[in-house]
Amino acid sequence: MASEPVPPLVVTNALLVSQDPTRRVVRGDLRVDGGRFSHVGPNAPREGAAVVEGHAFAVVPGFVNTHTHVAMAPLRGVADDRDLAGFLETLFAVDARRTENDVEAGARAGIAEMLLSGTTSFLDLYYFEDAVARAVDSLGIRAFLGWAVLDPELTTQKGKPLDNASAFIDRWKGHPRITPLPAPQGVYVCGQETWLGARAVAERAKTFCHFHLSETRREVHEHEAKTGSRPALWLEKIGFLGVPSVAAHAVWLTGEEIGLLGRRSVGIAHCPSSNLKLASGGVAPVVELKAAGATVGLGTDSVASNNSLSMLREMHLAGLVQKNQRWDASVLRAQELLDLATIDGARAVGRGDDLGSLEVGKRADFSLVRLDHPSLVPARPEAIVSHLAYSASDEAIDSVYVEGEPVVRHRTLVRGEWAKIRSGAERAAEALWPPSSSPKG
Repeated sequence: MASEPVPPLVVTNALLVSQDPTRRVVRGDLRVDGGRFSHVGPNAPREGAAVVEGHAFAVVPGFVNTHTHVAMAPLRGVADDRDLAGFLETLFAVDARRTENDVEAGARAGIAEMLLSGTTSFLDLYYFEDAVARAVDSLGIRAFLGWAVLDPELTTQKGKPLDNASAFIDRWKGHPRITPLPAPQGVYVCGQETWLGARAVAERAKTFCHFHLSETRREVHEHEAKTGSRPALWLEKIGFLGVPSVAAHAVWLTGEEIGLLGRRSVGIAHCPSSNLKLASGGVAPVVELKAAGATVGLGTDSVASNNSLSMLREMHLAGLVQKNQRWDASVLRAQELLDLATIDGARAVGRGDDLGSLEVGKRADFSLVRLDHPSLVPARPEAIVSHLAYSASDEAIDSVYVEGEPVVRHRTLVRGEWAKIRSGAERAAEALWPPSSSPKG
């Protein structure tokens, strides 16, 4: 049965954090028709529309999380206090036991966490992505879903990962809120044939690729010892770069690699919390990447390595780390941090023309943020961007809309019941957590 059309919506007299080219912050109205903004500014027409009084709220574009593994929600805390090698050893063992049902349960929990913290779009990398897609479809978020691709001899997937990715794309292409894509895991499990196969799949499907890149020194040094080239340079050498792509982490890069990624227009998912927690050791060269022309967004990575899906927290940490590392408090100012989480994230996934800002014609993905919340006092227009970058709590996010439809209303999920979602995730955790993973004194 076809769903009923969404009625027009007007939000009146709100503080609009536009993220438009001039980064206007103004009092005004929004009108949404057909899932897109049709008016941004004073005196929106109200005819035929549902009206939300917005004087107590800031309207903020929905956050775009450019790297996560959302279905890992039941694994929060399962591999804490280990470096990447130890973390992956634990996670690969757990992944081998996962079922499609528990992946869907985990995805629903992770999506609920993201929606309740203002994220309206996310880029995922995992397997059993059909289960994630069903959760996306059910709960109303927007998603870019990358099917994990590895060399056939290194995977626990049934069948060939490239074939699985291609079939997944065929099943979900055309969905209004889901963009399916191939996602090579990384150079440590993907050889040349797999990388070029992923590129071919993306080109045929007119989509992009997502992958991990240069997350640790060990990854870089082992690949260089094996091939004679650092990962980014090797990807260029074999003919992979050039297809639209988003690379996660990008911590251990040389100046040559930074310039290459900029010239090749590779999007970068900066994941500071995960990099710090897994002791990657370096600080991603965000400033240099931006200067080289790369589009940088923010990613949370999974709750197994962060352990949060909050983009507000990620903004805050991204700014502090860069300032401290460079001894320069002016680096990555509040406005730049909000850009990373909104318009730049949208550009990284190839959707800057219709996501990431409050502009007429763009898709109406946005949050209503309570101006009376303690973390936003004083609620002055000239301070709101700073508050979002440095102090705002997830609890300040009152309601969330995707294409003009409410998916969170007054801190309550609209299209799912949290008690049931939580129960499903807890059952999945019972089956996945090893007995030895309980905390030790």
